[in-house]
Amino acid sequence: MAKQEGALKRERVRDFLLELVESRSPGDAIPSERVLCAELEVARPTLRSAIDELVRAGMLVREHGRGTFVAERKITQELVAEDRTLALPQAQGVWESQVLTFETMPAGPRVGRRLHISPGAPTVYISRLRLVDGEPMAIEHLYLPQAIAPGLTLDDLESGCLYERLRDRHGVHVHEAVQSMEATVTQQSESELLAVPDLSPALLFERLTTDTTGRPVEYVHSIYRGDRYRTVSRLTLGDQPGGAPSEGSPGAPRAGAAGEHHPGIPPDDLAYRGDLPSSTVGEVQPAF
Repeated sequence: MAKQEGALKRERVRDFLLELVESRSPGDAIPSERVLCAELEVARPTLRSAIDELVRAGMLVREHGRGTFVAERKITQELVAEDRTLALPQAQGVWESQVLTFETMPAGPRVGRRLHISPGAPTVYISRLRLVDGEPMAIEHLYLPQAIAPGLTLDDLESGCLYERLRDRHGVHVHEAVQSMEATVTQQSESELLAVPDLSPALLFERLTTDTTGRPVEYVHSIYRGDRYRTVSRLTLGDQPGGAPSEGSPGAPRAGAAGEHHPGIPPDDLAYRGDLPSSTVGEVQPAF
């Protein structure tokens, strides 16, 4: 229970700090630790741990004797264009879920903005531990507007597919998801749940899911073990079977196209500038 309470408190502090970052411009200062501790009613070590995480993630910058400031924005690169197909096979292993927290709570400014609901609108908040072959692999934090699934139960989350339950029991048909991934490290409560040393390498995933009407129905951010989980992209380079594409066609080389490059390939590493068919797989690494 103490682990769950610690994870929930850290989640609340993290969300507050992320809201500060998103509401300010690069170079803006955030309030002092003393002010933030009083406002959030948390101990300084708890706050400092959350700030340290955002500093390591490149979202905040500390300047000795001056304070803490919002960092420059990260560069974002899409894996494939919107009109390309991305194959996403199931990750390896037998996946199971252990629900840690299941409660109704106000969305708050940050989650409300993502779900397009008011900050005071009720959401169903779920934190769950994802296990692969019985071993902890990830911690997920899910937020769903209560209005889309008022009868959502704990059983909906612990057995079967959540999206299937939303469709069959609540008439919600998920259609599209936008997901980002970046490097981070685990904090103490996360490390304990994932059975890894503190400050271990991890992957942070954020996902916003919409239904067939374009309505946001789910916001998720997850911490995956960096020592056991990775994503692998396969890119098909060069001319495709069936002959070289004609100039101006979607697959035609675009040598010298300024400012354009492909995922994971720095500019000018390859002369080929055409579209790259690709697939992405989530892989679970064996434990040693």
